[in-house]
Amino acid sequence: MIRRLLPFTALAVLCANVSTAQDRLPKKKGSLIGFSVNATDFATPNEIKATSFKDVWKKGDWYKFGKKDLGFSLMYWKGITNKIDFSGRYNGVFTEYSKNGSKNTYSNEFEASLHARPLNDNYTVVPFLTAGMGVGNYGNRWSPYAPLGLGAQVNLGGITYLFVQANYRLALNQKKHDDNLFWSVGFTENISKPKKTEPVKTVPIPVVEAPKDTDGDGVADKDDACPDQKGLAQFNGCPDTDGDGVADKDDKCPNVAGLARYNGCPIPDTDGDGVNDEEDKCPSVAGVARYNGCPIPDTDGDGVNDEEDKCPNLPGVKENNGCPVVKEEVVKRVNVAAGNIFFSTGTAKLLAKSNKGLDQVAAEMKKDADLKLSIEGHTDNTGSPKVNQPLSEKRAQAVLAYLKSKGVEENRITATGFGSDKPVADNKTAKGRTLNRRVELKLNY
Repeated sequence: MIRRLLPFTALAVLCANVSTAQDRLPKKKGSLIGFSVNATDFATPNEIKATSFKDVWKKGDWYKFGKKDLGFSLMYWKGITNKIDFSGRYNGVFTEYSKNGSKNTYSNEFEASLHARPLNDNYTVVPFLTAGMGVGNYGNRWSPYAPLGLGAQVNLGGITYLFVQANYRLALNQKKHDDNLFWSVGFTENISKPKKTEPVKTVPIPVVEAPKDTDGDGVADKDDACPDQKGLAQFNGCPDTDGDGVADKDDKCPNVAGLARYNGCPIPDTDGDGVNDEEDKCPSVAGVARYNGCPIPDTDGDGVNDEEDKCPNLPGVKENNGCPVVKEEVVKRVNVAAGNIFFSTGTAKLLAKSNKGLDQVAAEMKKDADLKLSIEGHTDNTGSPKVNQPLSEKRAQAVLAYLKSKGVEENRITATGFGSDKPVADNKTAKGRTLNRRVELKLNY
């Protein structure tokens, strides 16, 4: 348990690095008396011994003060050296704890401890380590113990001290009482007479007449290039209003920060696009930063920039997102072919009467190498989705395979099956189901 407290000691020592010094205070404590409120925990050390520190930490009862025995202390503190203090204290504990089973409602404890600090009393916040000896009566037995732990003091002007302590109190006679944890928060007041401080000797300083500085900028008029304007020494007493390192007298833009090579003005932006001319690859044409100040490119020259153009290498029209519009007569021929695609019932086997129309589709695709084709397979709702969806996918793939066999590049075709998810007619009628069993061919660029 003591080893578990060592990381907290290291943390406390680290915190001392931000303490503030109080150089005018005595470096060693005087005599202090004070009072504290305490909480004593007889249960947690036994739980750690019975289980493990990890289990007790996870359970969380160790920090719940409602389960602790409360009490108070009357304290006396005295500095022995600059970094070691002595304390004596009486503890009153309101507890029913007794190891021998005797009735108990209140226990008395007396202890004396030494406290070692890494810093002297000149600092406001200082951590310390504690070790000492004590004795307490629990029921009708007196039993010795050794308090070991850490704490921190807050020095308020050397008069009032605040103390926070956490001790592991090791029972020296385990038959009479158990190890326990002790938490304490308190304050003390200094009852020592303050030491008289010797008056500070003052040495008269000879009066030296300062050189004349009309504008009060710290640069004597004899060295000031602008004696009537408050300025900076680096500019021989002249001001630099915009702080750009160019004195106002040499700055063509004295109220706007700039660069010396532009006589104190900012880098120009001729086309006003927010990209300065030094970084702008198109300084005379407004553009955008991600293209180094140039406009968004339009590779195919169709008036739709590449970021909005779905066919950036193919001239098209704005209404079709920069892509060409498929000729109406071609769309009609392909739609007629799509309406004449037939399969053996319940299979993905193309019937021969589908070939004529698909040959026409292949011919159109070969005429225009930029055309692309989406094949979509659909079924009616007869049967289950587990059957319909794969069937529609296989039928779309069958059409793709046929067109590929006719010399159409596979990378220009996509094939997707939708099962019965996208009907175009009522599946409750035979006619509707017939219309829903279809393959759609959609041309695009």
